[in-house]
Amino acid sequence: MLRRFLRARDLDIEKASSMFLKYLKWRREAVPNGFISEAEVQNELIQKKIFMQGFDKMGRPIVVSFAARHYYSKRDMVEFKRFVVYVLDNICARIPSSQEKFIGISDLQGWGYSNCDIRAYIAALDIMQNNYPERLGKVFLIHVPYIFMKAWKMIYPFIDDNTKKKFVFVEDKKLRATLLEDIDESQLPEIYGGKLPLVSIEDSAN
Repeated sequence: MLRRFLRARDLDIEKASSMFLKYLKWRREAVPNGFISEAEVQNELIQKKIFMQGFDKMGRPIVVSFAARHYYSKRDMVEFKRFVVYVLDNICARIPSSQEKFIGISDLQGWGYSNCDIRAYIAALDIMQNNYPERLGKVFLIHVPYIFMKAWKMIYPFIDDNTKKKFVFVEDKKLRATLLEDIDESQLPEIYGGKLPLVSIEDSAN
């Protein structure tokens, strides 16, 4: 864990120490019971927008998100932040001892203005970057509609330099081939031409 905080601050011991102490304080306040229960994030879970199954060729667990199932009008920020922690804790618990990272597939098919939630996106980024450093290996952004790029331009400045290079925009015509470069067909979700059924985050955690 300490190595990850060091890498996140380019091996600057003073900055990494400060980051780690802030993380400990955040963890005590954000997760007082040591974990987030399903009952605490029920409204987020019923939207069925996060799934977790399979591993890539490097042994990193795969999480799939459907951005069009998130609605700004239905979101409570306190519960949403708890949900981000719930998701990240469950993903990290699935990372094998030989690995430190996970990869994501962010499916934006059908995403529109009713799904646009800049505050929530920035909050999720803040939680991940400051409290789960060096956990994200790569995110494939797929089925990206043109209007999403307006939101991306607003989010991009809040992404740190180490994280920016981990986002990969994938053309529809190259989708399966691109995913297969990192993920074996046996581990790829069926909806993207693979063989694994999607498993909701709460089911995969049980």
